[in-house]
Amino acid sequence: MTPASPIPAIELLSPDDWVDYELIDSGDGQKLERYGQVRVIRPEPEAVWSKGFGDAEWQKADALYKPAPEENGGHWEFMRKVPERWKMSYRDLSFWAQTSSSRHLGVFPEQASQWDWMQQVIRASGRAPKVLNLFGYTGIASLAAAQAGAQVTHLDASRKVVTWANENQRLSNLQDAPIRWIIDDALKFVQREHRRNSTYNGIILDPPKFGRGPKGEVWEFYKLIPNLLDACRQILAPDPLFVQLTAYAVKASSVTLFYAMDEMMRGFGGVTTAGELGLKTKSHGKFLSMAIFARWRSSKLKI
Repeated sequence: MTPASPIPAIELLSPDDWVDYELIDSGDGQKLERYGQVRVIRPEPEAVWSKGFGDAEWQKADALYKPAPEENGGHWEFMRKVPERWKMSYRDLSFWAQTSSSRHLGVFPEQASQWDWMQQVIRASGRAPKVLNLFGYTGIASLAAAQAGAQVTHLDASRKVVTWANENQRLSNLQDAPIRWIIDDALKFVQREHRRNSTYNGIILDPPKFGRGPKGEVWEFYKLIPNLLDACRQILAPDPLFVQLTAYAVKASSVTLFYAMDEMMRGFGGVTTAGELGLKTKSHGKFLSMAIFARWRSSKLKI
């Protein structure tokens, strides 16, 4: 008989140390943000409340992302000239932000809570752990792990964003850090690592709802996340440090991720937590939920 699973306490995490990012206002299905010195307006379905500031504040925006009727379509409209790309920093990490064909600008500010936690775990381990970052995007999590002392393998299916991540590495003066950059399909890579008997002390997972690998492989969250978690368990070192899972734009709850993580790490002991990643709105203080997460860490760490 399977042991009874605990009912998790859900955490709401919001980073407090941003200088180059600010959620100025949110409401009426939109959010007004400052990335460095650039102000943007983007759609935000979670913001079902009223805006805190009036039109005068919103009219200071430099750019507006207008979604198209199809789910992934849309374009930027510019009210003022915006640099092709501009430098941003979080603590000692630096990276490029830019508008692109999507609504994203190369950094997810709410993820800073994950970067901080991961660095704390790595430093508390007192060693140079091997960390795998799957769906690594522009590499800020990889840079945070490397800065804390990890040997990092960064994987993404997009050559464009891996190039961007390389540029962020140089911008952060971490060009000598041990980071291996790989363009591949996440599940196939993990399965090959298992056949090669490669293991990792920590794994970062930030999968999209839907995506494609470099050879057209289709990623669908609900179909493949159980397979990926099972494959990741098989490449964990015998005494792992952490596993971190974030999900965006899916209908699952953080409780769903908690139980998936708890099952994946059964037998390792440790501590599993789950919750929501969000940002506090300057205008009215509301917590804007951006993603759900679950994470596990070794109980041997003194943190």
